Amino acid sequence: MHRRKLFQLFTATAVTALAALTTAQAFAADQVIRLGTMSGPDAQIWEVVRTVAKRNGLDIRIVEFNDYAQPNAALDAGDLDANGFQHQPFLDSQIEARRYKIVNVGLTYVAPMGFYSTRYKSLNDLPEGAKIGIQNDPSNGNRALRLLQAKGLITLKTAAGKNATPLDIATNPKKLKFVELDSAILPRSLGDLAAASINTDYAVKANLSPTRDAIAIEDLRGPYANLIAVRAQDKDKPWVKPLVAAYQSQEVKDFLDKQFKGAILPAF
Repeated sequence: MHRRKLFQLFTATAVTALAALTTAQAFAADQVIRLGTMSGPDAQIWEVVRTVAKRNGLDIRIVEFNDYAQPNAALDAGDLDANGFQHQPFLDSQIEARRYKIVNVGLTYVAPMGFYSTRYKSLNDLPEGAKIGIQNDPSNGNRALRLLQAKGLITLKTAAGKNATPLDIATNPKKLKFVELDSAILPRSLGDLAAASINTDYAVKANLSPTRDAIAIEDLRGPYANLIAVRAQDKDKPWVKPLVAAYQSQEVKDFLDKQFKGAILPAF
């Protein structure tokens, strides 16, 4: 009888251990996070984050995009668990336009937008009627116009909101002509334009440095820090804080400093 009880106890213990092992394996499998970002500098940074996260049991699978509209659509559809490529005004404009239920869970970096030109050394050198390229999405187009206003080239109407377009320009002394283009096309269009506003990730891909090549650049203290976003229903999932912590690590800070030399700065 004693031997039978011992066998039963051993069997029950083995079954419990097997169940615990299966549960642990399932839990580990759940920690593969599909993370959407832009190809180029963003993807380079996330490779460093992936290495940091892996040491803490979090496996990040990086999915690269070349179009700003795609990562939020993929996240909202459930094809991604998180993304990291945008600032809050861009996310707000996407939520307003498409009703995404996506939230900010942590800051990543600041990459100041700049105006670039192959012909002129300063915005003040632009001639009357010059063709100026700006982004055709509401958030970044607004950002470009705000920078021109800060530099004194235009003024915007008082009623212009956070998604100002060229239609919201109140004064334009140089009669600048605005050409609205997809963000990815702007670097390749510089030869056809007097100047163009270019987001830093696309500038870096085109071998342009904001601190070296821009003829005008944003104040780093503005509202355009990039962020990590997840679906609202996932914001309290156990993998979210480790994901943010991996990005906001000293190793990532050191990589930003060494790799981008002031063009991309930590926002954490």
